[in-house]
Amino acid sequence: MTDSLAGACTWTCTRRGLVSIGLLAAAALAPRRALAQPSVAPGGDTAGAIAVQAVVYGLPLVLMDLTRQTKTNVARPVALRAPINQFAHATEYHDATYKDVVRSNVDSLYSTAWLDVAAEPVILSVPDTRGRFYLFQMLDMWTDVFASPGTRTTGSGPGNFAVVGPNWSGTLPADVRMLRSPTNLVWVIGPTQTNGPSDYAAVQAIQLQYQLTPLSSFGRPYAPQAGTVDPAIDMKTPPVKQVASMGGIAFFSRLAALLKTNPPPPADAPMLARLARVGLVPGQDFDPSGLPEEARGQIEASVRTALSRIMAAGKTSSHSVNGWNIPPAIVGNFGTSYAVRAEVALVGLAANLPADTMYPTTYTDAEGQALSGTKRYLLHFAKSQIPPVNGFWSVTMYNPDSFFVPNAINRYALSSWMPLRYNADGSLDLFIQRDSPGPSSEANWLPTPDGDFNVTMRLYWPNPEALDGRWVPPGIALVA
Repeated sequence: MTDSLAGACTWTCTRRGLVSIGLLAAAALAPRRALAQPSVAPGGDTAGAIAVQAVVYGLPLVLMDLTRQTKTNVARPVALRAPINQFAHATEYHDATYKDVVRSNVDSLYSTAWLDVAAEPVILSVPDTRGRFYLFQMLDMWTDVFASPGTRTTGSGPGNFAVVGPNWSGTLPADVRMLRSPTNLVWVIGPTQTNGPSDYAAVQAIQLQYQLTPLSSFGRPYAPQAGTVDPAIDMKTPPVKQVASMGGIAFFSRLAALLKTNPPPPADAPMLARLARVGLVPGQDFDPSGLPEEARGQIEASVRTALSRIMAAGKTSSHSVNGWNIPPAIVGNFGTSYAVRAEVALVGLAANLPADTMYPTTYTDAEGQALSGTKRYLLHFAKSQIPPVNGFWSVTMYNPDSFFVPNAINRYALSSWMPLRYNADGSLDLFIQRDSPGPSSEANWLPTPDGDFNVTMRLYWPNPEALDGRWVPPGIALVA
């Protein structure tokens, strides 16, 4: 998250590193700004080099599986956890006391579900949101977004969408649109635009109309069964920390099991040929007993080495413009860019497609100096620079640990739906400072903490000029 779905993102981003967006996630500018894939594994054919590449390759799949376990190991929906094929809904924003997950937002209320479509399709039914922006991002187990029904792609009217597995064949009802997933397990993440706490009731009424129904029960009354709770599943340790504590043998064993039920795409064949040299073969259990002792030792150390390199590479993989860090354009549709995919999974699992959301983040002012609450800043949008969106936009304040900043007016973001005061020429000034800029400007005031801080801008359903780079966010200017 992140845009966070309690637990989706578990590592605080480092300065100038890849932006953590969680569930709700990273974004990018146009393909022309995509960077070359950074190297996070050494070259060569040693067992150690190949083992690190295996961790980079398989990290998203392992993280997704651990996240699925922790998010579905409940008897009934509670706190953004729900049994398989059932929705859990956030009903209010987090405040500055919330420390479970980094980079929450105050733009939307989330609805989330994990689907298992191996036995049969599951149909997502949505109501008429009457123009309100919503989105249901659907990720396969490799963290690619294969569908995103919602206002941008399918409109805001009512609809039914059948999520089907890779091998399913059959007939759907006439009014149901098919969305085919490359894997049988699917993570569905759905933000619904929420214009402040006074809007909670209206959004909650919409959330209650989001329905998930197995195909065999579609069109008649359906009540989901209670989930089964496995007490052996670690529900307290975040998935990233669970991976970090794994030895390479345990990681490889889990990855091998997941490869049986989540077959890699054909484009991965060259990588899989390399991984086979250390005993990792799709469809087979991982058995290190036939490997030399030195190779087993290198494999055991590979997780720690890979995670360290992924985090280091993440600091240089974003494109920076006017101080704002812009993650690569391939986010959510990674192809064979395994290093970028691993970085995004590590710091912001479940990133959105740029066409749905963009998330520039900055830790510095326009001159490259660290943002500090001891100073005053101005974020000035000329009339032609107002964030170009079909949905809405916001600017959110975070402390160095990526949490909300406590302040006297309990304001964590400025959003386009708010009664902002525009200048006579149509431009907009946002005042980013610790103390009030005065009554006439307080509507445009984003309070800062005493110390360092950082800012994330969110663009929901960005226009083409934001996606192709004709529009870029202006730098935050130092006033005093």
